[in-house]
This record gives sequence, C-alpha cells and structure tokens, in this order.
Amino acid sequence: MRILITNDDGINAPGLEVLHAIATDIAGDTGEVWTVAPAFEQSGVGHCISYTHPTMISEFGPRRFAAEGSPADCVIAALHDVLMDTPPDLILSGVNKGNNSAENTLYSGTIGAAIEAAIQGVPAIALSQYYGPGNVSLENQFEAASAHGADVIRKILSTPDAFTSHPYKLFYNVNFPPLPAAEVKGIRAVAQGFREGGTGMGMRADTAPNGRKFLWITGSAQNVPSGDNTDATANLDGYISVTPMRADLTAYDRLSSLKDAIE
Repeated sequence: MRILITNDDGINAPGLEVLHAIATDIAGDTGEVWTVAPAFEQSGVGHCISYTHPTMISEFGPRRFAAEGSPADCVIAALHDVLMDTPPDLILSGVNKGNNSAENTLYSGTIGAAIEAAIQGVPAIALSQYYGPGNVSLENQFEAASAHGADVIRKILSTPDAFTSHPYKLFYNVNFPPLPAAEVKGIRAVAQGFREGGTGMGMRADTAPNGRKFLWITGSAQNVPSGDNTDATANLDGYISVTPMRADLTAYDRLSSLKDAIE
C-alpha cells in the first residue's frame, strides 16, 4: 500500500512523526509512506487553497516534501506533482495537536486535507489527539494515538463500502481521548457534535509598543460535551470517536420547506 501523510501543524510537528509510524505499520514491509506537509504551521485554515499565488515545494529527504501552503495545497501538490504517476492508495492527515471534534471540525486544516483528498477521489482519514489533564503531562502526549491509531485505521478500512459514497466521497474524522493509552475504553462510531454554551471563536485586542492595535483570535472551552452519541462527548468519556463525513453541506431536512416557501 502507498500512503500519503500530511498535517496542519507543519512538517516538523511531533504529531506527524506519530502518523508516519502509524502509516508505516499500515503500509507494511512492501508499502511506501510519502510525506507532503506544510512548511509552516497552518492550524485553523480549514479547506483553504492557495488559489491566487504559487506554492513552493521542497524535497527534504526521500519521500519527504514540504510545501509553502495549506494542508489542502499539500494534497493537491502530492496528487498532481509529487505522486502524479504513482497515486497513493490512502491519505492520512494528522495527528493533530488538539481535538478536531464538534465545531472544531469546521476550522481544521487537518480535516481540510481529508476533504480535498475525498474530492480528488482518494480514501482519506483525519486523526487528532484530544488534550486534557489526563495526557497533557505525559512524556508522549500522543500516546493514545500512537498505541491505537493503526488498529482504528484497519477497522475503518475493513468496513464494507468505506469510501464509495457518490458523488461526494466519504472520509473519516478520528479523535483520540485525552488519556494515557492504557485508559482508552474503546472505539465509538458517532456523529459530529456541537458544544452548547462553549462554542465559537472570539477576539482579544492588544496594543503593541508602537501604539498600534492588534486583534488575537481566542478559542473556546474544550472540556464541554457535545450531546449524546457525538464525538466530543465520546472523547471526554474516554473513547476514540470515528465519524464518517462528506463534503456535502446541503441541509436536506430543510429542502422541502424551502421549496414550499420560495417556488
């Protein structure tokens, strides 16, 4: 199996090393693992692409490339340049430093890479490591992802018709709980949630020494559950969450009433 890995934390991020080890396990002795990752951190860029300016790409070593662009740019660069003649069988994105559960999914460059892979027709899985009191002081904060990542991916790959939806292909969002590996309770297939009362980005103003005003994005509480049978709740309860997704944003439950109102 030929696997492409990428992320949004940058080519030198420790989570990418964790993902390389997971991908090497999945690929096997006869497989290949290729890396095309952002040259610099791209957290929070979502599915952004560098449409109005070129993307420089550099080879850092065998099968290892850095692109000055977003995670989605990296996927496009891999499929249409680096691996143009030998496309990957699977694209893995992560392991993100922090969770991409609930509303975080919409901001995530890690998810953006998986979305682009799915649009390009390549099976894709995004992986993220929740942070919390149970793992933030561990020597390896990615311990849960390191220990359980390959098993989760194999389970997804063994699912019948795992990536065959049409026309928008399925991809998967995996989040590991904020716990040591030995305390992970299992895996749950759940929906994307929404953290009631603790959601949304904010803004904080600061004044620089030269008197100019700057605005800093602020996050929201991450220890808030997201409802029954959803990702953040499962993670906070000690489970790995797996959520099937597709890049179709249509609110199908509203189509009928909208037709009645406007047509």
